[in-house]
Amino acid sequence: MILVDSSVFIDYFNGINNWHTDELNALLGNELVVTGDYILAEVLQGFRNNKDYKVAKEIMRSFPCFNICNEKLAIKSADNFRYLRTKGITIRKTVDLIIGTFCIENDIELLHNDRNFEPMGRYLNLRIRK
Repeated sequence: MILVDSSVFIDYFNGINNWHTDELNALLGNELVVTGDYILAEVLQGFRNNKDYKVAKEIMRSFPCFNICNEKLAIKSADNFRYLRTKGITIRKTVDLIIGTFCIENDIELLHNDRNFEPMGRYLNLRIRK
């Protein structure tokens, strides 16, 4: 199972070819690709055209979708933020910190194209597809 971050889905829907979108293409049909509620919101809010939005919504709804945050995970995310800050690292997007913490706590590999996740891989043992 691999959770795909909005950074990859956004590139994918925008027709951007890079390692991450190629990897997503390779995963489809070969591995369980999952998403999360925050990721779903981030991806879908970017569509301006109703037709594209409807197509993307159907595609995104085809993936199992986790409810990512709860009280326990929110506290763990804050703990992770504070720990990284002691290392001189500040994760600027709270949603990324929560997504990364969700993956760590549930031992789910993450496919992303966002540098916010790299320190979580280095210091918090976030499993990142490389």
